[in-house]
Amino acid sequence: MKKTINVLGSGFSSLAAACYLAKAGHKVTVFEKNEQIGGRARQYKKDGFLFDMGPTWYWMPDVFERFFNDFGRKTSDYYHLEKLNPAYEVFFNVGDTIKISSSIDEIYSLFEKEEKGSSIQLKKFLELAKSNYEVAVKDLVYRPGVSPLELISPKTITKLNQLFFDIRKQVQKKFSNPRLIKILEFPVLFLGAKPGNTPSMYNFMNWADFGLGTWHPKGGMFEIIKGMESLAEELGVRFCTQSNVESINVSNNRAKSIEVNGEEIGADIFLSGADYHHTEQLLKPEYRQYSESYWNKRTFAPSSLLFYVGFNKKIKNVSHHTLFFDEEFDSHAEYIYDTPSWPKDPLFYASFPSITDKAFAPENKEAATFLIPIAVGIEDTEAHRNKYFNLIMKRLEKLTKQKLKDDVLFVKSYCINDFIEDYNSYKGNAYGLANTLTQTAFLRPRIKSKKVKNLFFTGQLTVPGPGVPPALISGKIAAESILKQLRS
Repeated sequence: MKKTINVLGSGFSSLAAACYLAKAGHKVTVFEKNEQIGGRARQYKKDGFLFDMGPTWYWMPDVFERFFNDFGRKTSDYYHLEKLNPAYEVFFNVGDTIKISSSIDEIYSLFEKEEKGSSIQLKKFLELAKSNYEVAVKDLVYRPGVSPLELISPKTITKLNQLFFDIRKQVQKKFSNPRLIKILEFPVLFLGAKPGNTPSMYNFMNWADFGLGTWHPKGGMFEIIKGMESLAEELGVRFCTQSNVESINVSNNRAKSIEVNGEEIGADIFLSGADYHHTEQLLKPEYRQYSESYWNKRTFAPSSLLFYVGFNKKIKNVSHHTLFFDEEFDSHAEYIYDTPSWPKDPLFYASFPSITDKAFAPENKEAATFLIPIAVGIEDTEAHRNKYFNLIMKRLEKLTKQKLKDDVLFVKSYCINDFIEDYNSYKGNAYGLANTLTQTAFLRPRIKSKKVKNLFFTGQLTVPGPGVPPALISGKIAAESILKQLRS
């Protein structure tokens, strides 16, 4: 029997779930509070410049392909991919950089040049990483996170011990060159935790990096959103933008309706891809599963201070994705996780998509996005934003040996206050909960509400975790959980 399903939010997880639910024959409506769909993956345009406001990295192409394949489609039906070479560049000091090739053989050669014998160790390390990828990304992460028994299978039983050792120890046991260690620990940042707190099983991210490569969807990450929107509309999904959900009304432990811009709208099932904590605030206290104390004790992935910058000239000596590791990560990480405050000497990341894609900037100009990871919940003021923009511009000029500040046409900043305002993000988090051992799989907030029978959740605060590919997977898990309940 066809059911009506209301979906809150329109990020990757919500869009994925909406597609699966509509494919199963249900009447699905997506409610988005902002003018544009996409959640954190929205787009910003100014004076001929184009910016992806959120995700800029396209990793794990097989996960995207698997999603569209589930509907008899291919990614190429909706957007065109280009493999980046170099995948990214890492700055360690003035004129001292390492470029990560799109060729695995060239990466082996690079490692051997940096540290004699390291190419042999890297091959062994990546064999394990690939094996973990096959088990984790193609199997484990598609499970709903309701029981520890989900982690047990003939494939996983030999790997469970990796959950009790961290990536940092695993990497430093095999490599001694500090530059190579930083490169191997870098993918862990996508998981939102310190390498020393991330189970070594997650080294599958290194296979995603070196083995599968870094890609760029022509026109940017928002092209994926547009493709998913197009697919959803083909399946009959209806979208309502500028539709702020103000409350979820419950009777007899069942959600009956949502209040949207003052209008009560009923449905049989409710799925929230909005911030999990915020969604529970839309319920009366007796229907909330997790207390304020619970949320306050979670380890969150970082928030971000972002700058979207238009330059009046092309920038030299950088790559599409450029990492600035000229300061120590451990010192920066202390300001994020141990003593939450503004970092003294932050690492930062820059994306220069107009190097690859002309759609991002007018001719002979450059579009740049800069990101500094910061702690959630710290004070966000214009003074902080200005200070850190000036700081990274000075570092950028010094490291790349060029003057740039006078060529800035405009700067749009985005930080904690904006994440709260635009996405109702708990403490202004940008990426959700970190993937630590105690926040993995069944230990994350549940997909299905324990107190409201027909309320479900999806996205970065539930399984499987932060990142775009996990968001697609989360949408599928949530949809399957809903369909399972409807069948029963």
